[in-house]
Amino acid sequence: MTKRILLVGLVLALDLVSQTDRFHAFEQTATRPILILISIDGWRWDYLQLFAPPTLGRLATQGVRSEGLIPVFPSKTFPNHYSIVTGQYPNRHGILSNNILDEALPGRFSLSGRDRWAQQDTRWWGGEPVWVTAERQGQIAATMFWPGSDVEIAGRRPTYWHVFDDDLSNEARVDQLLGWLRLPDPGRPTFLTLYFSSVDSAAHDSGPESAENRAAVAAVDSVIARLVAGIEAAQLTARTNLMLVSDHGMAALSRQRTIILDDYIDLSTVHLIDSSPIVGLNSRSGNRDAVYHALKDKHPALAVYTRDSLPAEYRLRGHPRLPEIIGIADDGWHVTTRAWLEEDNGRVPGGTHGYDPKHRSMHGLFIAAGPQFRAGVVVPSFENIHVYELICKVLGLQPASNDGELAKTLALLR
Repeated sequence: MTKRILLVGLVLALDLVSQTDRFHAFEQTATRPILILISIDGWRWDYLQLFAPPTLGRLATQGVRSEGLIPVFPSKTFPNHYSIVTGQYPNRHGILSNNILDEALPGRFSLSGRDRWAQQDTRWWGGEPVWVTAERQGQIAATMFWPGSDVEIAGRRPTYWHVFDDDLSNEARVDQLLGWLRLPDPGRPTFLTLYFSSVDSAAHDSGPESAENRAAVAAVDSVIARLVAGIEAAQLTARTNLMLVSDHGMAALSRQRTIILDDYIDLSTVHLIDSSPIVGLNSRSGNRDAVYHALKDKHPALAVYTRDSLPAEYRLRGHPRLPEIIGIADDGWHVTTRAWLEEDNGRVPGGTHGYDPKHRSMHGLFIAAGPQFRAGVVVPSFENIHVYELICKVLGLQPASNDGELAKTLALLR
C-alpha cells in the first residue's frame, strides 16, 4: 500500500514537472520575436522618393533603411532572392541565373512554366535558406512564396508553404500570411515570407518611371498597410518585425539602345540559354572559340567573355553551370533577336535588370521596422548577402555557413 501511494505520488510529481515544462516552453514561444521578410520584386532604391508611398515611407521613418540594397551578379530574380535567404553568393548556392543548364542534372532550370518542374530537383539548390535554419532549430517557418521555398532543401521545407501562383492576388497573399499569424502558440510561425511581383511586371512592361509603375507601387503599398493593420488587430505589434527588401532595381530601355544578336552570329549554331541583358550561349557544334570571336568586341555596349575569363569581381568564373560564352550589356541596353523584335512589332520592353550590380539603377530596397530595430536610422547601401545573418540575429538563430557579415548590419539593431 505504501509503495502504491509513493508510486502515485511520483506519477503526479512527474506530471506536474511535465506541465511546468510545457508551460515554460509555451511562455518562451509566446514571447519570441517574429520576423516577416517581404520582397517587392524589382523595387528600385529611389522609388521611395519618386513615388512617395505612404505606408513604406512611414515604416522607413519608424524604423531603419539603407540607401540601397546591392544585388549579387547577375541582378536577376532567382539568384538574388536565394542569396538574401542563404547569405551566399551564387557561386556557392548554385542558382546562377533565372535560366541554367547543368550537364549533371536533367532538364533546364527556368522561370518558364514548361521547365519549372526542374526546379523541384533539390540538387540545384545549395546553401541553407533561413526557413531551414529556423525549422532545424525548433522554430516554425511559413512562406507565402519565395524562390526555393516550395522545394525540399537539405531534407526540409517550411512548416507552411504554397506552390508559387502569380495569379493569386496580393490581398489573398497577405490574408494567408495573417491567417498563419493568428494561429495560437506554439504553432504560430516566427519566420514568414511574403512576395509581390506586380511592381517588377509593371516596370518591365512600361518602364520604371511610368504611370503604370506608379500605380503598381501604390497598390503594393496598400496591401502592406493591410498587413500592418492585421498585425495590430492580432495584437502582435510588440513582437513583430517587418523587413522589406527587393532583389534588384530596374533600368529604362529604349529602341535606340538595342543589340541584335543576328547581326553577329548565326543563331542556328548556338543554344541560347540566357538573354537580355546577360547573354548565355553554348555552341551547338562544340566550337566555342568561333562563337566567342564572332561576338567579342563587335558591339561597344556588349562585353563578351568565356566561362573561364569572366572577371573575378562577379565571383562566378569557371563555374560549371555557366554557359560557355557570356555577354554583359551596358546599363540600359537591350539584347534581342530579329525574330523577337518582329513578335513585338519592333517594340522593346520598358525596363529590365540583370546588369552589373555596380550600376545604381540595379540597387534595391531595404527597410526594417519593429521592436528589434532602431528608429529613424539611414545607413549606406550594403550587399544583400548580409541580410541572412541579420535575420538570424533577430530570431536568435545560429547561422549556417554563409558569406555575409553581421558587422555590416549591427548598426540597424537596438
